[in-house]
This record gives sequence, C-alpha cells and structure tokens, in this order.
Amino acid sequence: MLRRSDDAGFWDRIAPKYATDTIKDMAGYERSLDQTRRWLSASDTVLELGCGTGTTALRLAPHVHNLLATDLSSGMITIAREKAAAREYTNAQFMIAAPEIPAGPEAGFDAVLAFNLLHLVRDRAFVLRQVHQALKPAGFFISKTPCLSEMNPLLRLAVPVAQWLGKAPHVAFFDAVALEDEMIDAGFTILERTRHGSGRKDPRIFLVARKGAGQSA
Repeated sequence: MLRRSDDAGFWDRIAPKYATDTIKDMAGYERSLDQTRRWLSASDTVLELGCGTGTTALRLAPHVHNLLATDLSSGMITIAREKAAAREYTNAQFMIAAPEIPAGPEAGFDAVLAFNLLHLVRDRAFVLRQVHQALKPAGFFISKTPCLSEMNPLLRLAVPVAQWLGKAPHVAFFDAVALEDEMIDAGFTILERTRHGSGRKDPRIFLVARKGAGQSA
C-alpha cells in the first residue's frame, strides 16, 4: 500500500498520462469555472492548492491579478510550467508544495482554490486551518470535492486493493455534510453550495466559503 512518503511519487508517475486525459464532464467543468470567476476579481491574489498540470489555473489566471498554483508532484508542476510558458502567461506561477504548507505570507490571499483535492489529503482539518490562515480577512475558499461516501459502496472495497497494488493514492471517504461541518469548524462560513455535474447525480460538491464565522447559507 502507498505510504505517505509515496504520495508525490504516485502523482509523478502518472503526470504524463494525467496531462493527456480528457475531462469527462466538460460541461460540468465549465460551469464550475464560470461560477468560480464570479467570486474573483481582477485585483485578486489567488492561491490554488493541488493544481495538477495547471489546466484550471491557466483558465483562471487571465481573470485575476496574480495566481500562485502549487502541487506536491514535481512532475505535475513541470508540465504546468511548460503550459504557462507556451501561452506566455506572466501572472501565473507554479511551485512544488504540499497542500499542508500553503505558500506565501500568512493572510496574503484574496482567495484559495482547491479542486478535486480535499479527498486526497491525509489531515483535512489541518489543511483547512492552513487555508484559513492563508486568506485575508473575509477572503474566499472555493473548492470542488468528490464525496466518495456518496458514490458506489463497492469503492470501499476496490480502493484498498488498488492502493495495495500501487495504482491509487490515499483517499478519504466522507459526504458533503461532513465536509461542510469541517469547514465551519475551521472558521469558515458557507456562502454557496451546488453541484455542476451533467448527470442525474453528482458526488462532487462545489462550495464557496468565506473566512470568518457567521450564518451559513
């Protein structure tokens, strides 16, 4: 089974294939991008955690002042930097860093993004607290997360086998209610919750949360 120290190595190995994989639900992905842009402004300094090969970061970079995107995989970051250079983007930077260690100064970001990431981190509560610290007062945390507990129950049997074979990373099983509760415990107020998938059932919850306690939507 993959150990903590193997997480980066797993993503390094699959980075070339990951970069060529097509997005299965492009319409849902575009809806998520459109909604994310609504919460961002041209003056924002933005951090994306778990950016992969930079596809989403490079779609959003033209709409903000500066975007710093991080990933624990050097293979993913290498590809992301190549994409940015090819498109001559000057306001998007890519850096190797684990999500547990947000880059930049404390309280330095207007928004932090995490797409398809929170089910992969090993200490979600800690990561959420770090995100909270990285945000400016009243900054936004925007995330989209597969809630594996809402998916086929057979996944609980299949995932450990795939991990033992080295063909799957660490994943955590939780539902959307549990995730929202964790965000609130970390000091966030939920402003928006929706699902953008094109199918009848979408286990990927899209959440917009604001730094600071208050009444959630």
